[in-house]
Amino acid sequence: MRRRRDRLPLNAEINVVSLIDVMLLLLVIFMITAPMMQGGVDVALPKADARPLEPKTGLVVTVSKTGDVYVDDTRMSLSEFRSAFRALASQRPHDGLYLRGDDGVPYGVVVQVLAIMRAAGVGDVGLMTDPEPAR
Repeated sequence: MRRRRDRLPLNAEINVVSLIDVMLLLLVIFMITAPMMQGGVDVALPKADARPLEPKTGLVVTVSKTGDVYVDDTRMSLSEFRSAFRALASQRPHDGLYLRGDDGVPYGVVVQVLAIMRAAGVGDVGLMTDPEPAR
């Protein structure tokens, strides 16, 4: 008598349709969430007619409208920033250092933050702006 296993032919093919479905679902999820990962503090940058810089990864210091200072996403007061920035700048290797200041923040606060950065030994600071609208 033959066993039931002997009667069924072997199927050596891999069914990839379900794997393609999962891959496409993950692709859609990453396409939706990737723009949201471009985080940072939401500020209204001043408008300027300047040529854009090459995109680099680096340390981003943001001055919000309320005068708070953010190093990447970490919130600090101006006095905390003054005491902690030298250690942050020497600790992290960076390709560039960028300063973002809200359009509504007083100019003196941005200059104070820039002076603290220069006193910490950072020589090259990029000031970030939004491009002016085309006329």
